[in-house]
Amino acid sequence: MPKFLEKKLAGEAASMGKSGRAADRYVYGALNNMGAMHGNKETAKGAAMDAKHTRDMGRRPSMSALKNLGRG
Repeated sequence: MPKFLEKKLAGEAASMGKSGRAADRYVYGALNNMGAMHGNKETAKGAAMDAKHTRDMGRRPSMSALKNLGRG
């Protein structure tokens, strides 16, 4: 399942005052509704979302690369 999305939805649930079972139902209900999961199984769409997030977030420049930007 897309862990990044699960964390985001858990934060939203907490901000609404949900905890425990209600928060779990909010998170996994949303994942099921958007098609990232089917019951307790991850779907191909969910795997693709997770792969895209990993690919996009993995391309962040390192701190040393950022420090060297101003030097030319």
